[in-house]
Order: sequence, then structure tokens, then C-alpha cells
Amino acid sequence: MSADRPLRGPLRCLLLLCCLLLPALAPAGETMLTLADGTEYPAWHFGKVQAPDRLLWLPPDGGFSEAQPRIARMLATLGHEVWLADPFEANFLPPVPSSLGHIDPQQTRALIERVLGDDPRPLFLLASGYGAIVLLQGLHAWQQAHPDDRRLRAVLLLSPKLYEATPEPGAPARLLPIVRHSNARIWLMQPRKSPWFWKLEAIRAALAEGGSEVWLQILPGLRDRFHYRPDATEAEQQATERLPAWLDEALRFLARLPAGARRPPPLESDSGSAAPRARKAHALEPWQGDPTPPPLDLPVLGDGRMRLDDLRGQVVLVNFWASWCPPCVHEMPSMEQLAGQLKGRPFRMIAVNMAEDPDTVRHFLEERVRFTQPVLLDRDGKALRDWKVFAFPTTYLLDHRGRIRYGVYGAVDWMAPEQRQVIERLLREAESAAGDGAQGP
Repeated sequence: MSADRPLRGPLRCLLLLCCLLLPALAPAGETMLTLADGTEYPAWHFGKVQAPDRLLWLPPDGGFSEAQPRIARMLATLGHEVWLADPFEANFLPPVPSSLGHIDPQQTRALIERVLGDDPRPLFLLASGYGAIVLLQGLHAWQQAHPDDRRLRAVLLLSPKLYEATPEPGAPARLLPIVRHSNARIWLMQPRKSPWFWKLEAIRAALAEGGSEVWLQILPGLRDRFHYRPDATEAEQQATERLPAWLDEALRFLARLPAGARRPPPLESDSGSAAPRARKAHALEPWQGDPTPPPLDLPVLGDGRMRLDDLRGQVVLVNFWASWCPPCVHEMPSMEQLAGQLKGRPFRMIAVNMAEDPDTVRHFLEERVRFTQPVLLDRDGKALRDWKVFAFPTTYLLDHRGRIRYGVYGAVDWMAPEQRQVIERLLREAESAAGDGAQGP
């Protein structure tokens, strides 16, 4: 079963603001949790043992920042006992995604057992980003060891990253094996301004394969990591203050559901500890998929429409971007410079905006960056799905015959030699083809 729930709870938000004035109500202490095998696990503890439930919070792939303890303290003032536990520090690992493969799910299972103890109160789990992988793997191991224990009630995932890695251009994106082998009640909170927003249905369907029940809470107007971004907008700062109240509402809703043990499907022995692969440097890569591009027929910001088929005979750079995406903004000046230098040659550049309203895009182009190339409006994200865009920005380079020849995810310097050489090669092909045609009968 799954259901979408809107953001609610203004009274809880008011209560939270009151709690900001009373931090002494939620004492916190840094401590060390000793696991069954003797591992010392650094942790922070918030709240009181007479709270009706407990929450175990694991860090995102970048480790804990100052934001998570502050939010945990606010959750404690709202009546929850909260533990923040750090597997990176426990294992002397740097807080980066590649470290996740070195965190043993059995150790996370032992951490859950340590927090549970003999206490009959329900326990909830929380993680965000790639930290969701460690959480789900540890939960799976715990469920296998305690198939009849009903105390672990649900999981809260805040903008989880559950794919192996951003795929090479044209290659399919692959969810980590643990996603399809999880069986839990899952409250999934997803910011709307995120490439992961467009993966929600695939993630929810994969979780359902293992038996998971998923509730989806969309956070409009926010980006991933909004609660600890150094460049947080005013709206994101305000949302961070409301986040404890949103989590409190989710916990109270989930606590009202009947308790029950859940048995996940078994994992293959070599797939349980899979971790996201490290990213390569961004550069144009030869296209690995079907070279025939999906249709592209969209309104242009300002006036008219543009069809990709009408650009045959030219090298075409198709860029998918959003104004809230810092890497997208970073690369736009070099895109504008490239288009200017190639003026008069068989080259076109089109920038497909991801589901933003025209006024937002227009204001961005007027206030933030000078960009005079055609901007197409993909208001419902259909082009993004058709083109299988995984990350923002993503760029495709088509030759004069309309075939996808190269692709790249992430921001690049379009004036750099490695990019210019590829584009020049395609331009020479286009110019040679045009010359042959002019000399024909």
C-alpha cells in the first residue's frame, strides 16, 4: 500500500517555534555505544527515556553537520528520544560515498540491537542521501536475525540516493540490490527541486517488490540537503525550522499503525554490501545507447515552438537544466561563449528547462546569468523521462544526421579543449556533408 500525504501540522510548527526558546527541555549528551563485539560507536543522545518512542538517525554520505543535532534536539522537545550514531567515525572512515561499502551491515544490525536493548518501546530509523543504503542494509540484517521482533516500526528516508551511480551516457540506471530486498514501512520525504524527484515512481515500485509500504511526502520549493546546505535559500532555511515538526507528524502517524514483524526477501551473499561507485571526471563520452533521439517538440520561452527534427544538418547541443541547480548555472556562461564563437557554422544549442514556470525561468535569465540561446520549457517533465535524464545538468551532442553521438552528466567547461575537439570533429563532418551536397547533381 502507498499513499501521498500533503504537508500539514501548523500547530506542531507553532509548538516547534516555542521549543526553540526552551532548549533545556531537551538535554543532549555525547556518549559511546558499546556493541556486542566490543565496537565503540560514537553517538549523541537527545530526550528522555520516558519518551513514547525512539529514533535512530544515521548520517548522510557527507557525515553529520551541525544541522542534524539541532533538529534532533527539537525532536526531543516534541517528545521523542533520539540517537545520532556515526558509522564513519566508528570505523575510522572518511565521510564520503565510497566509504559506504566498508560499513558492515552486521555492524549496523548490532547497533540497532544495542539501541533496542530490552526496551519494549517502538524504534524508528532515519537517514538521508546515500546514508539510506547503510540503513536499509542494516535493517535487512536485523530483520533476518530477529524475524519475530515487532518493535522496529518504520523507516524515514529524506531524499534517499539508492542508485549504484550516475550511469554513463546512454547506459541504464541501476538501483542498488537492497532496494528490491527491503520490506519495511517507509516514509519517504523528497524535495521537489531534485533530480531524485523524477525517480520516485521507480524507487517506490522497487521497494514494493520486497513488500515495503511507502508513504510519499513531497517538499515543494526545496532542494536536496536543504536542511544543511551552505547556500540555503530563505525558503529552505524556513523549511529547516519546520522539519522537526514534519518528522514529528510522520512519527506519530506511523506509531498509530499496528505493529507487526516483517520478513524481507533474502539477499545474495555478494550484493548486500554494494555501495555507490565513485564518479568520474565530467567530460563528453561516446554515446552507449540507441543513437536515435526521442522526439523533442516544446514551447520556447518567449514565443513559438521548436522541433528537434527541424535542426537536421546541424550539430545540436541539447542541455537539460534547472535554475535551482548550481552546476547548471555554473556551466551556462561557457555555453553562451561557445555558441557565440560558433556563430555562422552549422551549430545549434538548445537548453531544456526542467518543469519550472516561465516567469521563474525568465527572472533567472534576467537576474542571474546572461544566456541568449533558445530555452525550451518541459513543464511536465515528459522530455526528461523520454531522454532518460538521470542527473542535472545532462547534455547530449547530436551530429548533422540527428544521431546522438556524445553525452555528459554534470557541469563542464564548454570552452575547454577536450569539449571543443569533439564538437569541431562533428562540425567538420557536417560541413563536409553540406559541401558534398552542394556539388551533387
